[in-house]
Amino acid sequence: MKIKVCGITDLEQLKELNAINIDFAGLIFYHSSPRSVLEKLKAQEVKQLKTSFKKVGVFVNEPVAYVLEQVEAYGLDLVQLHGEETAEYCSQISDHVELIKAFRIGNTQNDVDWLIKEFQEACDYFLFDKMSTVIYGGSGSKFDWSILKNAKINKPFFLGGGMGPDDTEIITSFNHPFLYAVDINSLFETEPGVKNIQLIKEFVNKLRAF
Repeated sequence: MKIKVCGITDLEQLKELNAINIDFAGLIFYHSSPRSVLEKLKAQEVKQLKTSFKKVGVFVNEPVAYVLEQVEAYGLDLVQLHGEETAEYCSQISDHVELIKAFRIGNTQNDVDWLIKEFQEACDYFLFDKMSTVIYGGSGSKFDWSILKNAKINKPFFLGGGMGPDDTEIITSFNHPFLYAVDINSLFETEPGVKNIQLIKEFVNKLRAF
């Protein structure tokens, strides 16, 4: 199973993560997020950084041109969309770069098929995250993963929402043919945007051991 660490804001931490076998690093371009890379990471330094992981830019309801500008400036490998972007919008982005479309799931939300229906051909991956009272961004808590069991998901997906250092067993016990990766963020931080690299390393090693 692949591992995505999201919300990195420091170049040295990107370098440290490169040494511990993660698959994706998420860079947030949402101005209102405390984990935004804007004014924290220089585009050219990120672009020139040689990494074994893929760099994912996370955007919320931005103009297509702005997203593609950041893809070029930062050397992004994938784009993740976390707002109300339409399938048509997603297609415009995915014509240029691999695309993850994120969907926020509440514990009473069981119509995943309706959420993803129009996006099946418009993106490369889905991401399912916990619905938050903060409209965009992680809640640090999980949704009911069983909601995904009966959904007609036929695309690789990232599982997000409240993944913590002690969750390797429940992650590996969740069986779904299209589960592709887990997305970790706030529960591996000392403060927003600052990761506990040792915790991440231990989590990666445990998950890889299953």
